[in-house]
Amino acid sequence: MTKRDYYEVLGVSKGAGADEIKKAYRKIAMQYHPDRNPGDASAEEKFKEAAEAYDVLSDADKKARYDRFGHAGVGSAAGGGYGGGGMRMEDIFQNFGDIFGDDMFGSFFGGGGRQGGPRRGTRGANLRVKLKLNYSEIAHGANKKIKVKKYVGCNTCGGSGAKDSASVQTCGTCGGSGQVRRVQSTFLGQMQTVTTCPTCNGEGTQIKAKCTACKGEGRVYGEDTINIDIPAGVYDGMQLSMSGAGNAGERGGPKGDLLILIEEEKHQHLKRNELDVIYHLYLSFPDVVNGTNVEVPTIDGKAKIKIPAGTQSGKIFRLKGKGFPAFQSYEKGDQLVEVNVWTPQNLSPEEKAQIDKLSKSPNFQPGENAAEEREDRSFFDKIKDAFGG
Repeated sequence: MTKRDYYEVLGVSKGAGADEIKKAYRKIAMQYHPDRNPGDASAEEKFKEAAEAYDVLSDADKKARYDRFGHAGVGSAAGGGYGGGGMRMEDIFQNFGDIFGDDMFGSFFGGGGRQGGPRRGTRGANLRVKLKLNYSEIAHGANKKIKVKKYVGCNTCGGSGAKDSASVQTCGTCGGSGQVRRVQSTFLGQMQTVTTCPTCNGEGTQIKAKCTACKGEGRVYGEDTINIDIPAGVYDGMQLSMSGAGNAGERGGPKGDLLILIEEEKHQHLKRNELDVIYHLYLSFPDVVNGTNVEVPTIDGKAKIKIPAGTQSGKIFRLKGKGFPAFQSYEKGDQLVEVNVWTPQNLSPEEKAQIDKLSKSPNFQPGENAAEEREDRSFFDKIKDAFGG
């Protein structure tokens, strides 16, 4: 199923500021909130869709990638991400609870905005890494194992932050719910409000004795090995996201994401132009006059091409399908081979005499249309002419 444009989902323009995006999300969240639409699967999906759009557009980093690359720049291609409206309700309420506002959802819906009971500790920070790939890995995809320094869950306390199970007690203020309900009298009558418990900060429990290994954080700084599946068709500057592969959260809170910035390694012979691969082939004058068969390097090795007799310098040959695949698409580029005639720079007297003799032959003189045929054009103009672009 094709995802809708995130700006369209929230009903804002690309130039919308943070406040406008936040306001638009609040409006849609109110309209499709599960407590207001009980049992309505369609409303729930729209509620999740809006949350996914807000997750991207409210984050400057993600928004910039989305504006440049679309859904591919913030998707789940590297084995994570929310993708396809896959945000869970508990993720939405925990990550965006401040957007809903306890006063808003607590007042109108009796506190349904924080479903699933008390929240766990704070979410871990995202982790960013750079990953260099060669042309073959970009063309076919790759599996990489990398070691990173990051916060990982504490094995001693299992991420709770407590010395032992007896050290974790139910919060006396909220009774373990993580919320405090108050009834106020207004000119409209009595109104119930629900706020985050100030004693336990919404966690529902209090730690009386901290874990000595992690000092109560539920995490320690260490090293982790991460297995990354890179899909075919990525490109330099693209950023992929692995959900939950970042830093561990405090006291059992959700993990952050791993953001992977793609860097292309330079190829010894080839150059990339979007999906196409370019190779400059240098041939001797006798080879282009008489014609020849040559091997040229490709992404996957080598390919043979036939150079017809009389080939002009600047002629472009196309090796169909020898370029890069498009990201998450069936489209594939070509390899473009440009012929260049190598001019000798050091000639013996005998060779110069032979060249002088040949230069007097009519067959070695440019034709009347030579100037038009050899008009000084860019390489990419020649590509357009050659392939009807």
